[in-house]
Amino acid sequence: MQARDVMTQTVITVPAAASVAEIAALLLDRRISAVPVVDADNHVIGIVSEGDLMRRPEAGTNRRRSWWLSLFTDEATLAQEFVKTHGLRAADVMTPHVISVTESTDLRDIAELLEKHGIKRVPVVRDGRLVGIVSRADLLRAFVSAPVRGAAERPALGDNALRDEILTRIKAQPWGDTLMLNVVVENGRVELWGAARSQEQRQAIRVLAERVPGVQAVRDEMQVVPHLETAV
Repeated sequence: MQARDVMTQTVITVPAAASVAEIAALLLDRRISAVPVVDADNHVIGIVSEGDLMRRPEAGTNRRRSWWLSLFTDEATLAQEFVKTHGLRAADVMTPHVISVTESTDLRDIAELLEKHGIKRVPVVRDGRLVGIVSRADLLRAFVSAPVRGAAERPALGDNALRDEILTRIKAQPWGDTLMLNVVVENGRVELWGAARSQEQRQAIRVLAERVPGVQAVRDEMQVVPHLETAV
């Protein structure tokens, strides 16, 4: 799936001249955590999030540096912090370097961006203009609406072929080996016997088996044996 499949197309935005008070009220009223800042041509020039409004003198939450720490902070940084916490307009408090995606960006890539940069949403742009936004909630909706894997997907495989498929998939993983693993399949029900090198590997083997189309249930009887040699 791509951004165009899950993005919210009706995006609430504000101009650079919007007041901080107006933005705070908008976030609360619409129950959103951030709002893009756009120019007259709908180009994204920044974004204001709840985090940008946390340190405000009006609420008594502005950061107070100790005098000795201020000695090691350059003047430009101190001035920038003042503007961020005391500014009255979106242009003053917004984050100007906005990470964005296009409509054809894969959801996998969007999830990696959100995780890497610790952000909750990304604007979707076309020729530089805002056309939508994808949030973490949109990714969750994509997960919920995805087809359920399981019996409905079961291929025309017998138990032996299903066993071979599980072993092949385990071997393809960087953490996977089958040196001390025995997989038993009967009527689509899988039993895992043998040893794993760690609890994490044991859990990964079980999860992998559960996701193989045609598997009806998985019973984990493996034991954890540290320092187990890896299969060649």
